[in-house]
Order: sequence, then structure tokens, then C-alpha cells
Amino acid sequence: MNTDVLVKPFARFAALLCALCWPLIGAADLPDFTELVEQNHMSVVNISTTGEVDRSQSAPGDPLQDDSPFGEFFRKFLEEQQNGQQEQNFQPHNGQQPGSQKEQQQRVQFDSDSLGSGFIVSSDGFILTNNHVIEGAEEIVVRLSDRRQFVAELIGRDPRSDVAVLKIDATGLPAARIGKSSELAVGEWVLAIGSPFGFDFSVTAGIVSATGRSLPRENYVPFIQTDVAINPGNSGGPLFNLAGEVVGINSQIYSRTGGFMGLSFSIPIEMAIDIADQLKEDGKVSRGWLGVIIQEVTRDLAESFSMDVAHGALISRILPDSPAANSDLQVGDIIVAFNGGYVDKSSSLPPLVGRVRAGVDASVEVIREGKRETLTVHIGELPAENALASASKPKAPTVNNKLGIDVAPVPEEIGEALQLDNEGVVVAKVGEGPAAMAGIRIGDVITMIDNAKINSIEDFKSAMDSVESGASIAVLVQREQGPIFLAMTIQ
Repeated sequence: MNTDVLVKPFARFAALLCALCWPLIGAADLPDFTELVEQNHMSVVNISTTGEVDRSQSAPGDPLQDDSPFGEFFRKFLEEQQNGQQEQNFQPHNGQQPGSQKEQQQRVQFDSDSLGSGFIVSSDGFILTNNHVIEGAEEIVVRLSDRRQFVAELIGRDPRSDVAVLKIDATGLPAARIGKSSELAVGEWVLAIGSPFGFDFSVTAGIVSATGRSLPRENYVPFIQTDVAINPGNSGGPLFNLAGEVVGINSQIYSRTGGFMGLSFSIPIEMAIDIADQLKEDGKVSRGWLGVIIQEVTRDLAESFSMDVAHGALISRILPDSPAANSDLQVGDIIVAFNGGYVDKSSSLPPLVGRVRAGVDASVEVIREGKRETLTVHIGELPAENALASASKPKAPTVNNKLGIDVAPVPEEIGEALQLDNEGVVVAKVGEGPAAMAGIRIGDVITMIDNAKINSIEDFKSAMDSVESGASIAVLVQREQGPIFLAMTIQ
């Protein structure tokens, strides 16, 4: 009997049945966003500006021009929009002949075409958006979903968090409902409404990919990471949960191309509202400051500190004249909780500290010598970024020898690790001088200077006495990666 006569018709019927039923089965598992959009799109606004944007400097927190490994890929939405426009047409909007390419890359003139988004947070006309959407604007125009337009007043802006507050002269406006980003779960559906590429009130959806995400040079914002499609023009727009509540402000993307690649970052709404309240009340934002340099606790470090699980922020340095310096905190303490908040990673600490107002006492739980202790620190106000960078940079110590370094006998464990046989001296301090310029660093073991073997402190001193000013010498350095010669010119 030919089984094909029976099998083939049945197979065709099964395939047809699957084709008809599969969309229904798949659709049953997906949320319907239509009601959410219908009830909330009226609170979203389109923002355009007139003015001049200086592109010779990166947007705050945007490592476009720094040496961060993210610098090549990470883009603010404003930068993306301007880049996209200029790649298509380098002609300035005012009709004049373009200047040099360098001038065009550094400064772009625009007229009512810098598009972004925002959302109404009160019926009397207060609006939240991103700082980078309105930065440098001479005039800010807000367009509502009913097509009414208003010239907005800038109430305040905070470059550090990329939040700005606007006010329009209107009443009875549809305000967005504010939710809690702290209740978001990874995998939860979220939705964004904005004006990507000028397409007003576009809707995109996705899921929460991560929470509390720290980004380069933006340690004080615990971003919400999603895979919601965000493109130029979405900046400043709201991120909704399925209850129709705003849980974040869409702010940044991570991209290799300048376009959306599945990594979007939003500012938690609780932080944005707190910043907005401070801007409205005081005209500025006050953040707490501890004054410590911290590092991640690795598994090996955790074991050495008698910790079962690697977590917390290890204090590697306490800044002078800081709240930490005036407390009982010590270098080597591992901060595992701050003011009741759990410190999972080192990146968890700055947002917790920044959330505390200056001038109050905070509890800090640390692990010290394997034991937990709870300390009290009087929190200060976070200094300006330039002052903080200056304070964070350790000053080079003064060392009175021709290389500008202090050395010590090689510890036994270092000698064994580097397979040295009673050779060399270890660099204990690096000051200003030829060694620092050549790249010598603390922990290097010097085994030869200008062809003379160095086996002791006396050998090092003798070599220093022998070299003359202006001479170029080779110094053999032993490191974990292997030996390396460094050239130095004696001053």
C-alpha cells in the first residue's frame, strides 16, 4: 500500500492548521499595549530648540572624546542626531558657505530642528526632559499631542544626571502618572513614547534588561537598561511600565553604529523627580559625598578578607579633607551597606551616597579584619566635577634621587612569584622624574641599571652615584608579564 496517499494530505492539513493557529497562540502570550498608549500618549511632548550647540566638548557623562574603552561606541542622543544630520548634509542651515571641516565638526548651527521628547509631570505645565536635549538652546519650543505649541521656560538643569525641568504657561494638562523604578524586575515589559527622527509620538516596546547599571563617568545614576528601541529624538521621553506609570526617562544608548542596537538606558524616575524638586526649590542639586576611592571586591580578595561571597566596595584611598577622612573609615575597609542600602558591587555605592542630602549622618556597614562594624559618617556635599577630579588625583611624592623613586628590599613572596634569586629592589614610591616619565610603577622590581646588576639597596645607591646628569640609561624591570627594559634620561 502506498502510504504517501495517506501521509501527504495529512501533513498538508497539519501544516495549514499550525499556520492558522500559531499567530493566535503567540499573540496570547504578548501584552496588548493599545489601551496603555491611548491613556498615556497625551502626557508626552515634542521638544525643539533654536540656538547653537558646541560640539567641541562632549555632552556630560558622554565619553566621546575620552580614553574610555566605551568612547568609540557610546553616544548621547543629541550627538547621534547631529552626526546623522551632518553626515547627510554639511551645508549650514543659514545658507552661508560652509567653513572648514574641523569647524563644522566642532560647531553645528541649527534652527528649530533639534528634536527631543519630554513628558508632563503636573497639570500646571511642569515638564521633564534630558539636559542634553535643551543644553545651549536660546529658545525651547514644546509641542503637545493636540498640536498646541508653547515657548518653555527653563526652570533648571542638572548635567550630572542629564535631567532638565521646563515650564509652559498652561493649565489643565494631562500629567503622566509616576511609578516606582525600584519595583521593576528584569524581564518585565516596558514601553517608550517619543519622537525618534522627528516622527512624533512613536511607540516602541521591549523588556527590562538590567537595573542599577553604572555607565562610564556617570557613577551617580543607577540606569535602567532595556532593549526598547530608542533612537535620536527619543531623548527625554518617558519609559512606561504596563500599569501606564512612568518609571524612567530615556537618556542614552550604547551603539557601534550611532543607531539603536538593543542597549538603551533610562534614568530612574525616583531620582529624576528628586532632582526636579531640588531644581524647582533651590535651583541646584545637592548630592551626598563620602570621599573615598573604591574598587571591586574580586573572589580572591573576598577570600583574603574571610568573606564567603564577593561583594561590597573596597576602600583603596580616602581623600583628604573629606567626610570619610573625618570619620572612622579606614583604607582596606569593605563597605557592604550604606544607610540601609545593600552594596553588591563597587558601582552600587555612589548612587546610594548621592541620594543622601549633605549635612546628615549616615550609617556605613563595613567588613574590617573579617568582622562587621557599623560606623557613622557625617555626609558632605559632592564637589564640582573639576574639584573632585583634582582631589581624586594623588599628588606625586617628592623623592630625592636621580630617578625619582624610592626602593625597598624585594619581599619573599614577590621574589618567588617572579622567580628571582635574591635579585633586585622593589619600587615602593614613584615621584616626579625620569622613572615616572619612562613608565616605572610601584611594585616593579629593578634588577639592572645601566648594565650594572642590582641585588640590594646598596647596589641601587651605588648606581645612582655613578650615573651622570644628561646620560641616557637602560633600566631592566621585572614584572608579572615578564622582564622589560625602560629607557631613561637622567635630568
